[in-house]
Amino acid sequence: MNLPLSIGAYFEADKNLDGTAPVSAFAANATVTDEGQTHVGQAAIADWWHAAKRKYRHTAEPLDMRESNGTIEVRAMVTGDFPGSPAPLTFVFGLADDHIVSLKIGA
Repeated sequence: MNLPLSIGAYFEADKNLDGTAPVSAFAANATVTDEGQTHVGQAAIADWWHAAKRKYRHTAEPLDMRESNGTIEVRAMVTGDFPGSPAPLTFVFGLADDHIVSLKIGA
């Protein structure tokens, strides 16, 4: 699967449970919406990333990708320390200038 570079960087960083948050893949004012909360900006996204990794010890393996209405949807199998693991989740990315400007994660 040929993921755009910034999305590929996101999932590559996700493979390492103790790794660095992929903030360089995100635009400076990007947003991430996950579990009903929105995180704005690279610092907030890094905080969200590390907190989620500590809590769930998860990894996400992309299964397929499709483009729709200016967004890129990646369905991934997420495995970690949470009820129902592994579970398929949808990652909806908005991109601009080769950076992620928005990410919404849901079932």
